[in-house]
Amino acid sequence: MNVVVVESPAKAKTINKYLGPGYKVLASFGHVRDLPAKDGSVLPDQDFEMSWEVDSASQKRIKDIADAVKGSDGLFLATDPDREGEAISWHVLDLLKKRRVLGDKPVKRVVFNAITKKAVLDAMAAPRDIDAPLVDAYLARRALDYLVGFNLSPVLWRKLPGARSAGRVQSVALRLVCDREAEIERFVSEEYWNISALLSTPRGDQFEARLVSADGKRLQNRSIKTGDDANRLKTLLEGASYVVESVEAKPVKRNPGPPFTTSTLQQAASSNLGFNASRTMQVAQKLYEGVDIGGETVGLITYMRTDGVQMAPEAIDGARRAVQEQFGDRYVPEKPRFYSTKAKNAQEAHEAIRPTDFNRTPEKVRRHLDADQARLYELIWKRGIASQMASAEIERTTVEILADNNGEKAGLRAVGSVIRFDGFLGAYMDQREEGDKGEDDDEDGRLPEINAREKLDKNNVNASQHFTEPPPRYSEASLIKKMEELGIGRPSTYAATLKTLSDREYVTTEKRKLIPQAKGRLVTAFLENFFTKYVEYDFTADLEEKLDRISAGELDWKQVLRDFWKDFFAQIEDTKELRVTNVLDALNEALAPLVFPKREDGSDPRTCQVCGTGKLSLKLGKYGAFVGCSNYPECNFTRQLSQEGAEAEASGLNEPKSLGADPHTGEELTLRSGRFGPYIQRGEGKDAKRSSLPKGWKPEEIDHEKALALINLPRDIGKHPESGKMISAGLGRYGPFLLHDGTYANLESVEDVFTIGLNRAVTVLAEKQSKGPGGRGRGTPAALKTLGDHPDGGAITVRDGRYGPYVNWGKVNATLPKGKDPQAVTLDEALALIAEKGGKAGSGKAKTTKAKAATGTKKTAAKPKAAAKPKAPAKTATKAKKTGT
Repeated sequence: MNVVVVESPAKAKTINKYLGPGYKVLASFGHVRDLPAKDGSVLPDQDFEMSWEVDSASQKRIKDIADAVKGSDGLFLATDPDREGEAISWHVLDLLKKRRVLGDKPVKRVVFNAITKKAVLDAMAAPRDIDAPLVDAYLARRALDYLVGFNLSPVLWRKLPGARSAGRVQSVALRLVCDREAEIERFVSEEYWNISALLSTPRGDQFEARLVSADGKRLQNRSIKTGDDANRLKTLLEGASYVVESVEAKPVKRNPGPPFTTSTLQQAASSNLGFNASRTMQVAQKLYEGVDIGGETVGLITYMRTDGVQMAPEAIDGARRAVQEQFGDRYVPEKPRFYSTKAKNAQEAHEAIRPTDFNRTPEKVRRHLDADQARLYELIWKRGIASQMASAEIERTTVEILADNNGEKAGLRAVGSVIRFDGFLGAYMDQREEGDKGEDDDEDGRLPEINAREKLDKNNVNASQHFTEPPPRYSEASLIKKMEELGIGRPSTYAATLKTLSDREYVTTEKRKLIPQAKGRLVTAFLENFFTKYVEYDFTADLEEKLDRISAGELDWKQVLRDFWKDFFAQIEDTKELRVTNVLDALNEALAPLVFPKREDGSDPRTCQVCGTGKLSLKLGKYGAFVGCSNYPECNFTRQLSQEGAEAEASGLNEPKSLGADPHTGEELTLRSGRFGPYIQRGEGKDAKRSSLPKGWKPEEIDHEKALALINLPRDIGKHPESGKMISAGLGRYGPFLLHDGTYANLESVEDVFTIGLNRAVTVLAEKQSKGPGGRGRGTPAALKTLGDHPDGGAITVRDGRYGPYVNWGKVNATLPKGKDPQAVTLDEALALIAEKGGKAGSGKAKTTKAKAATGTKKTAAKPKAAAKPKAPAKTATKAKKTGT
């Protein structure tokens, strides 16, 4: 018997079926060990010796693998076909060697790009050794990420309280988002006009033509700057006669794009399906690992972490056959199409993302997939098959028109396109009739029959005013595209990098656009001023290129680390002399548009509007940065560091706005803006009552009635008819609520707090009581989602419990990580959580385990050391949280 190690249990089950009884396939559940998040995990003065730690869940998996290997004939390491997969195989092998269970058993590495029987059997027939340069590249990346994250983050904590972390790739991606925001803030809009005429042919067909020349000059985009110029040209056209000068029809061929890479798949899924990068990868993982189709688990797509755009020869042949069968001979190009990537530092080692079988059309597999899987598979299938289809043939017609008004002449142009043969566009159309407009077609519409030298009738002349717009904020898709263009990050890191920025609250997403938060702007400004080199795009891309050269065996990974650490450590040491006042002065200047926007009255934006003499500046507190007055403590003005806070101050909101008096106390109600946002205050002094505006309430919409209602919360609704005790409504840490006799019940909206009546309140409380403690139903909560079966039997489900959503298998309940969408949980993630919880295979019972640390090259202490400043190259970092890339 041979032992085969793969990454996921779902994949293990499928591959075991393919290989038969002579093999035992076990899952590593991803990485089996990592660098512990504490000082000393990477030691530069010991030539970058790395200390690895195995958590308790991985200890059990390694033991299971070791026990199986003891009685085996050989070991096949079949983890994923990328750098991380190679590293997992290396870690597993190293741990097995330390356990001395291998002896003289043969150890081979196999890789397959698809989970199909043919791909797996072909891979097993062509094993190789572990790719040492690829492992070296992994070690270099992991060490670099550790050295940057665990040395730079403590500098941020000391010099910029409130900052969370910095990372080698994360910080550069954040800079892209922040630079775009600064560009938007600096943008000055300009007015321009477009002029067009609605014309008719002698046959009565209408079409629109755009003004392109006047006064003997060619008009460029935005050439017409004022309304006066626009009205003059409009008058010229309204009194003009029109004749067609020329009609030119030019055939144009449009070629299909290549199959998807990780980056282009994430971009397309964002644009077409509204998926973020993490969701795209989760769904793609399931399609790759396999779906039950007719009683057989089959991988539907090839490996989804790749920057290669080429398909295997047999896949190209399969695509061409499918095109012929499904679309016809004319849609098959004379020769197969071959693609090469234009992305900086791209690797061509892996195939593009494609269907494993082009005959599995989206229609055939749809009933076996959930909605997300079906939509993503259709996107991949269409892109893959279109890449091997004939070019679309389009006729592009350009009509030049002369307008003459008593010798004053102007030129107009009309452009239209007609699809003569849809070619690859047919893959994107539901009905492939000639002339239909398909995906990626020109926005130019069709033109009617127009002949040279014929006269045209004028129906209408339109002059429309426009204003230039700033560049758009990045979406996840456009940021990934930009990172790929610059050579920053790699396919396996894009989704993780974006998630880190969101988790750190450096950026938020609104209407699919990434908006940098004040915290993120601060971190970026600090790094740009004091660690300029390490957030430069070219430096990061060059470092990525060196890492790629390590994987190609062209560079020594230790030397790359030595060169990097020498300059980086010196920069870290220099920050010891950096005073907080130096930091604040630099940030005040760098973030002036955000922190001190221009005021409506034209006054100095840094003059305190409360005391009139103090100067506003950034201040650093326990919970981060805010804006305060230099005359503190005489002047205690503060406001939050955000665009909203700055705008509120610029418009004068920071001067208390009177809203009238409280009729019960006679005290004045005022609207103010403070360090934590706008709020209502009743009275003055330390005993004054304050209440922050609820989410969604805008300061400009607050009147006396709303202020009075808010400041007098909680609100008594009435006595409960059974208990006789008062029911009240209020706003708390977790949102709007009802309170009765010590029992809380959530309300759906803030408005309910002010409007709910006694009858409805009694009903809400009764519903709460019927669900039992914690507000959930009695007994086991109903399953939100069924993920599949555990390898040892029994269904795995996602449920919503008293303390939030969790994964359930038998009697094992594993809480989901904070912020994890219950609907986005995958089977592999659930199995990993269950294993960590201590779910014993076959028992379905929870088992409490003590965490044990097993190290690689150096033993690690069980208890993390206290935070310490880097004193010499011998130390690498203070204790810090894991920062990722």
